[in-house]
Amino acid sequence: MRKSLILASTLLAASGFIGVAQAQNGGAAAGATTGAVGGAIVGGPVGAVVGGVGGAIVGGLSDRDEPRFREYVVKEKRPSYTYREDVRVGAELPSSGVTYYEVPAEYGVKNYRYTVVNNRTVLVDPKTHRIVQIVQ
Repeated sequence: MRKSLILASTLLAASGFIGVAQAQNGGAAAGATTGAVGGAIVGGPVGAVVGGVGGAIVGGLSDRDEPRFREYVVKEKRPSYTYREDVRVGAELPSSGVTYYEVPAEYGVKNYRYTVVNNRTVLVDPKTHRIVQIVQ
C-alpha cells in the first residue's frame, strides 16, 4: 500500500513538473522529467521534486527561440569542431581548439556560449566546457 502511495505521489510530482517546465521553458521539459524520475527512484516523492528542479536547464534556449537561433548560427557560418566522442548534454569539450561564441542578448542566454560540434549547435558552460543544451 505504501509503495502504491509513493508511486502515485511520484507520478503526480513528475507530471506537475512537466507542465511547469513546458510553460516556462520547453527546452527544460526533458531535463525536468528525467530529473524527476531519477530523483523518484533514489529518494521517492521528495527526490522527484529535487531531481525535477535540478534536471531543468536554467538559462538555456526555449523551444520557441531554438529555430530562430539555429537560423542565426547558419547565417554566421561558424566552423564545426570535430569531436570524437558522443555529442551529448554533459560531455566536456576541450578547453583549447574549440571556439566559443557569445549568444546575442535577444535570445536571453546569459551564462552560456555556443559552438558548433560535429555540425550540431550546442550551448556550453564556459567555465566547465560542458555541453548544457543541444540546439535541435
